Amino acid sequence: MRDLFDRTAGSYDRINSVLSLGSGAWYRSRALQRAGLRPGARMLDVAIGTGLVAREAVRILGPAGAVIGLDISAGMLAVARRSLRIPLIQARAEALPLGDASVDFISMGYALRHVSDLALLFAEFRRVLRPGGTILVLEIARPEGRFGHAMARAYVGGIVPSLSRLAGADARTLMRYYWDTIESCVPPEDIMRHLRETGLEQVMCETDLGAFRAYTARRAPPQAATPR
Repeated sequence: MRDLFDRTAGSYDRINSVLSLGSGAWYRSRALQRAGLRPGARMLDVAIGTGLVAREAVRILGPAGAVIGLDISAGMLAVARRSLRIPLIQARAEALPLGDASVDFISMGYALRHVSDLALLFAEFRRVLRPGGTILVLEIARPEGRFGHAMARAYVGGIVPSLSRLAGADARTLMRYYWDTIESCVPPEDIMRHLRETGLEQVMCETDLGAFRAYTARRAPPQAATPR
């Protein structure tokens, strides 16, 4: 998997623009703000890729905020470094090299289906998240219904690669991998269960266009001292 993302890093943004029909930046910005990201926060973007989510976060957080990017792919990090002046770390999402309770907000954009152990992943998220902090996971779920499934398969497997070639990018191998992971992705109810079992609260899932999911969860805020 890492080799695939290393190879496609240079054309990833063009492929993503075709996949989202140019609406990706708007959707990511809206999702971050709806989840509660505000100026001044310290945020960790897990599986930052080329920086698509992080770029919108930087605009929202302003000069008083901070974004840290993390990814396993050196190729993706190299592309992200061209457009983002933020700390970038090469590491696995299941072993975050950050201290306990060190960030206010954690985001992960369309990479959850590449993780085999959600319990370990979400435990790491909770560990580095400050009390009262928020997690936002953007993901694509397997489309429900025969028609929706067929349309999504045709779009991801045929239309996107064809349009990407016109934009100067070869997306066939990447989209084949994407579709395979979407087909076998963890059901939304299991994702929400894992979040709750990790000890996170206010677990929610918002759905757009039947397949695009935005999962949010929060670490409980510190309890006020009981007056004597």
